[in-house]
Amino acid sequence: MSYKIWPIGKIPKESQRPELDQVREYGYDWKDPWDVVKMFEQEVADFAGCKYGVAVDNCTDGLFLCLKYYQGRNVTVTIPKKTYISVPQAIIHSGHKVEFEDIEWSGVYQLKPYPIYDGATRWTEGMYEADDGFQVVSFQLKKRVPIGKGGMILTNNKESVEWFKMMRYEGRHNDIPYTEDEFGLIGYNMYMTPEDAARGLILMKHTPRVNEDSGGSFDNRDLSKQMIFK
Repeated sequence: MSYKIWPIGKIPKESQRPELDQVREYGYDWKDPWDVVKMFEQEVADFAGCKYGVAVDNCTDGLFLCLKYYQGRNVTVTIPKKTYISVPQAIIHSGHKVEFEDIEWSGVYQLKPYPIYDGATRWTEGMYEADDGFQVVSFQLKKRVPIGKGGMILTNNKESVEWFKMMRYEGRHNDIPYTEDEFGLIGYNMYMTPEDAARGLILMKHTPRVNEDSGGSFDNRDLSKQMIFK
């Protein structure tokens, strides 16, 4: 069986990263592609009403990193019994135990007892309500800003931001060349690409600033009855 060799270096430059060129048309100038991620993080943080945003590859991984931030406490995390399947899975993968409670919710709920909020189905101006904790939003295809996939940790907690940024990027310092980095942490591959961030900036320009919640307990199944969580 023969395989077609990818024509490295022969793809027209204008076809490689069109989103990064398009975002300039919306007034976002950049020198390094990672500048686009930083601009998207700040844009979302300002929109939500908090100080910082840390872009990740999806909302579930954002929740996972928030839970890992409290690693070592190994407590039971309580969430609504009607939510998306990846949330209790992230709790378990992070080293915690999960417990379900019968409550109604819309848009956002807390992963008790931690100041972590799953805000995957809320997108409206001033939506941040986590104080010095963490609120994670989603850019999945069915959300208000449908990049396709992606998430962001929103916070006022400055001390946590650098930790999150390194943990999402294999423990690397984003502003230090790979060959020179000393790798401060054992991290994960959970970063958002500049192309996705560019799409997010563009989509925000076409999304109303005030929106109703796009989901809640009313459109989720009861996970407390699933045997995998018994």
